[in-house]
Amino acid sequence: MSRLGKKPIAIPPGTEVKVTGSTLSVKGPKGTLTRVLHPLMELSVTPTEVSVKPKKETPESPVLWGTWVSHIFNMIEGVNKGFEKRLLIEGVGYKADVKGSEIILSVGYSHPVSITIPKDIKVVSDKNGILISGFDIEQVGDFTARVRAVKKPEPYKGKGIRYATEVIRRKQGKKTV
Repeated sequence: MSRLGKKPIAIPPGTEVKVTGSTLSVKGPKGTLTRVLHPLMELSVTPTEVSVKPKKETPESPVLWGTWVSHIFNMIEGVNKGFEKRLLIEGVGYKADVKGSEIILSVGYSHPVSITIPKDIKVVSDKNGILISGFDIEQVGDFTARVRAVKKPEPYKGKGIRYATEVIRRKQGKKTV
């Protein structure tokens, strides 16, 4: 049994949740998200809450039950509040610039690296960081991971791009005699 699945998910005012066939759509002030339902999951929607139940008991149904409750909760929260992730850039001369629909990273390579920003993502660059925000948690997390993968932080000096909450374990380096 899923502890998350037993509780209904509240729908805030101004948010519309619809199930059409096997497609779930959530519409709110920030945008609209859609997702195809898993065949083992069954949704019941009222004006104030959404309940998720498995259609039949299988070995994977408890796992899918909790996963789908989290997906729906994230969809509702995303179209109302949105999500944001912050990246920090550390290193001498390392910087990020947002120009139009691209982010241009200068992170120690012989050339600047440019990454195209997806249309539903908003990117703001400041002195030593990047703020990535959007209403789809999966898209925000994926884009943030792609930006971080350009120059992962190294353990000796800590140079690179890292999450704001990430702690880099530092190594000692060479010892002098």
